Amino acid sequence: MMRNSELISALGNCINHCNYCADACLEEENVKMMVNCIRTDRVCAEVCSTLSQVLATKFEDVDDLVRYCQKVCNSCADECSQHDHKHCQDCAEACRKCAEACESYLA
Repeated sequence: MMRNSELISALGNCINHCNYCADACLEEENVKMMVNCIRTDRVCAEVCSTLSQVLATKFEDVDDLVRYCQKVCNSCADECSQHDHKHCQDCAEACRKCAEACESYLA
């Protein structure tokens, strides 16, 4: 369960950053330019949330979900890192850390 808690912590951090980033993107002047960022943030937060809830149980067959979460986190990091806004840069960093935590979990 110890390795679960490290990943659950990274997932929580990622969820918070993605939700904050998506919301902050709606405040930007050119919202149309932020559509992919908002969409990716929402999906990333949802996938991280699902994985977090599954990890909180003793269910063991999670590796495929962890791999998918890692993929989504990397996609979100790539999307957010294209934007200069602080919320996007912070989100990209949280997503990369979460992807690394997924990698460690699978190791």
